[in-house]
Amino acid sequence: MKRSSDVLVIGAGHNGLVCAAYLAAAGLDVSVLERRHVVGGAAVTETFHPGFRNSVAAYTVSLLHPKVIGDLELSRHGLRIVEREAANFLPTADGRYLLVAEGRTAEEVAKFSRRDAERLEAYGGRLEALADVMRDLALLAPPNLVADSRREALGELLRGVGVGRRLTRLDAGLRQELLTLFAGSAGDYLDGWFESDPIKAVLGFDSVVGHYASPYSAGSAYVLLHHVFGEVNGRKGAWGHAVGGMGAITEAMARSAVTQGARIEVDAPVAELLVDQGRVVGAVTAVGDVHRAGIVVANVNPRSLYLDMMDAAHVPEPVLERMRRWRCGSASFRMNVALSELPDFTCLPGRERAPHHTAGIILAPSLGYMEQAFFDARIHGWSRRPIVEMVIPSTLDDSLAPPGQHVASLFCQHTAPELPRGASWNDHKETVADLMLDTVAEYAPNFRAAVIGRQVLSPLDLERTFGLPSGDIFHGALSLDQLFSARPMLGQARYRGALPGLYLCGSGTHPGGGVSGLPGHNAAREILADRKRRLA
Repeated sequence: MKRSSDVLVIGAGHNGLVCAAYLAAAGLDVSVLERRHVVGGAAVTETFHPGFRNSVAAYTVSLLHPKVIGDLELSRHGLRIVEREAANFLPTADGRYLLVAEGRTAEEVAKFSRRDAERLEAYGGRLEALADVMRDLALLAPPNLVADSRREALGELLRGVGVGRRLTRLDAGLRQELLTLFAGSAGDYLDGWFESDPIKAVLGFDSVVGHYASPYSAGSAYVLLHHVFGEVNGRKGAWGHAVGGMGAITEAMARSAVTQGARIEVDAPVAELLVDQGRVVGAVTAVGDVHRAGIVVANVNPRSLYLDMMDAAHVPEPVLERMRRWRCGSASFRMNVALSELPDFTCLPGRERAPHHTAGIILAPSLGYMEQAFFDARIHGWSRRPIVEMVIPSTLDDSLAPPGQHVASLFCQHTAPELPRGASWNDHKETVADLMLDTVAEYAPNFRAAVIGRQVLSPLDLERTFGLPSGDIFHGALSLDQLFSARPMLGQARYRGALPGLYLCGSGTHPGGGVSGLPGHNAAREILADRKRRLA
């Protein structure tokens, strides 16, 4: 079977859907091919145990950009986001706890350090000023540091000037601090602000989310910053839950795209991109269907695109070399559990729903604990005392579980993307899953008995199920050499691929991972700009 369209989008994850919706709204004939049976990529809601549904991979909302929400009219298409009643809850090693919640955080931190409580406002103000700049930069196509002509070079120079102007909003001290956050470690940065372990652990957890590193590793401070420039319902830095799970986001995006005229086909894995006289002109599916298009947009990990979906003879050698070295592997181990009752924490007893049950529950009492978890994983394959964040979305959304029961997401670090000594995750994932449940039970002794069903996703499962090489939730490490103009590589920073006719719109492009929709938004803008120039 042969089909043709103006634009072919490969991958109906959230960025592919966003890109398709914008392009269809501009009047282009858009087709989307998705290899799974459902749209959404890693942002999906599925039944994992009879009667229990959950966001089985991506699991919480903050980075989804308000411009994308507004432009695609996602609220009109059914999206509703509710905020947590508390941001974070951290049981401590000595049997106490820290609860981060509006109007309460300073008082909570003062239980451990009055000095830290007094410094919170200054810390928050400085980080928010930096996050505001990052929010602006996230909407830009980065300057392309490799240009093929003087005209292009001038354009890239002017774009670089535009970026520089945004940075001049910061005073000299904040510009220095931004440099520190890009290149330094979260641990060193937080140690410079605070003295008590609990607040540093709550803030520093963001630096290891999806990042196979110690919080004291160089570059981990940027990962912390990457997670703080989101917002929910107009509240900067807030975290929330999409009613119906993360699939509600991508289902709304799909409805928006289809309303604009896009066609979406599921169960249609792409086997290979078609190249004709040095130009990408379409794709062939695994069953042999041929889809031709003037523009092909890849919403996949760039390593998968160039090494698995294209004949190496068509890909320039520098691109192949870069992709062979493209670092993936986010140390993530995902579990979804069905619960007969809420966890009863020793430090804050109670099985009735309370604000701390709605929070991101962080089970890692210090930065040193997180660092040791990384060292363990490097040596043994997984942390002997792992980092676990637990979110219980059914406390905010009773559609996910039967009355009186709950679902919980466990996002666990650190697990090696590839186990040492040739071991397979197929043989060890249930052992590690038991360890994760035992870790939660150390803080909430009723938890183990409350688990009535579980779904286990090792790094290998995340790769096989969701197309995330080495289980990398960001489609490539968020390190300085894989950010901004170097994401995915110099010369492709502005969403244009290695060959004419090819564009990239996934999380392997700027501004990186997380359910933001910005790579899809930015790529669509560049595609439309190119089309306008061609037609002029």
